[in-house]
Amino acid sequence: MTEAATQTGKASLQRLCVVVPCYNPGDRLAAVVAGLQAVGATFILVDDGGTDGAVAALDLPEAQVLRMPENRGKGHALLAGFQAALESPACRAVCVVDADGQHNPADLPRFWAAFEAEQADLVLGVRNRAGSYVPLRSRFGNWLTIHVTAWLLGRRLPDTQCGFRLLSRAFAETVLAEVAGGRYETEMEMLVLAMRRNVRIAQVPIATVYEAGNPSSHFQKVQDSWRIYRRLWQAARKYR
Repeated sequence: MTEAATQTGKASLQRLCVVVPCYNPGDRLAAVVAGLQAVGATFILVDDGGTDGAVAALDLPEAQVLRMPENRGKGHALLAGFQAALESPACRAVCVVDADGQHNPADLPRFWAAFEAEQADLVLGVRNRAGSYVPLRSRFGNWLTIHVTAWLLGRRLPDTQCGFRLLSRAFAETVLAEVAGGRYETEMEMLVLAMRRNVRIAQVPIATVYEAGNPSSHFQKVQDSWRIYRRLWQAARKYR
């Protein structure tokens, strides 16, 4: 890529605001932030009541940092980040990048390109699991959620659990008006809302990144899975 093309891409990403929900991400966060800076992305870190000092340790004069007084869950952090992002009139879209390194900021230009080319309101990352290390319980959980979602909503998406996703400004405003906060179930309700409202959904293939033992995850297998399926059922009825 030429230097001129690189600068053009960075200028486009200035109209995209990246929200990074953080809860005790440890030293993984620094690499994520470096990746965001490398592509010229505007970003907001939402420190969801973290206690490890990872956000405070970074020198980020160019970034907005929101600090929540206590841990409330990823869904609440996302909605707070969306609200802050939309305060900028220049923001055309909001993208979520996790703080644990599972999402590569270098993929952001491809999300933006899909957003513009397909005039999408929601761009979903789709993980390629072939040849990738994925814990058996995660494989099964993803498979089950894909099929339950298809059964309830009459449409099959290849990846319903990936948090790497871009929302148009209009759809982000709709999410803020209608979707409740929570933990990981908030992302599921966003997806149901998009499918029920028939918004244009684009998909971008991304790499699958899992650490052995998934030590950075705060996902509680039983409690959070229950919350996700309960919210899926409730949202399917709510947005009928």
